[in-house]
Amino acid sequence: MNSALILGGTQFVGKRLVQLLMDEGVEVTIATRGLTADVFGNQISRLIINREDAGSLEKAFVDKQWDVVFDQTCYSSQEAIDTLKALKGKVQKYIFTSSQAVYDFGTNHLEESFNPLDYRPLVKSRKDYIGYVGYQEAKRAAEAILFQNADFPVVAVRFPIIIGKDDYTNRLQFHVEHIKEGKSMFIEHPAFRYSFIDSGEAASFLLNIAKSDYNGPVNPGSKEDISLGELIQLIENLIGTKSILSKDGSPSPYNFPGSWSVNTNLVESMGYRFTSLDSLLKSLIGHYS
Repeated sequence: MNSALILGGTQFVGKRLVQLLMDEGVEVTIATRGLTADVFGNQISRLIINREDAGSLEKAFVDKQWDVVFDQTCYSSQEAIDTLKALKGKVQKYIFTSSQAVYDFGTNHLEESFNPLDYRPLVKSRKDYIGYVGYQEAKRAAEAILFQNADFPVVAVRFPIIIGKDDYTNRLQFHVEHIKEGKSMFIEHPAFRYSFIDSGEAASFLLNIAKSDYNGPVNPGSKEDISLGELIQLIENLIGTKSILSKDGSPSPYNFPGSWSVNTNLVESMGYRFTSLDSLLKSLIGHYS
């Protein structure tokens, strides 16, 4: 891999991925709306695009070629269609940042639990996908468009919840701070379970899977999952303070409609290893507290 296009690349995992690619000597181009500054100066190239404006993609990508594209900002079937058209004949491999949300609510999902080749997507724009269920449909539809229509190999990286010290969403931090400061929280379903992955390991996985010969969907992340109730108890034990749980409290940002967790046997069989969830959570809880 000598050149890479990142659709995104200015926040969280994207920033880490840009740095990893540069460290490998890869010529990096990021394509964004140009609204968020980056720290890479003249080390990278930049293109201005709007994922909801197909013409902006056609204009930005004209007469250009890349070995790999990392798509981190696709949130609709229409965007997937437009991007495939704009990149036709211009890339050798497509790494799509998908989500464990493509699976039905439940735990320990294998990759075959959702087959994008069998899914019939409706063509919609991102504003047509509402809430978590809309997000689920959007990622399913984008995967289906890519796998059914791309003229280059596609990998769909079905990330679980991404956490790290650089997590701008502050969702895990929310729980630590509320417990530490004695603020009331509302946990709607404490038994629901979720999978997680470290942000640094997420970026490294994107790089490594792009360098591999693998094509298809894949579940990276810590092997274990955890319930919201267990997460609250872990935070309580580590900082020595009991949580205040109440229906009148601030809603947990992890109040999803159901459990979402993945089986990581496939990535482990390919030689990938991720930090245990217990170690990852303890490290971050300590950092936030």
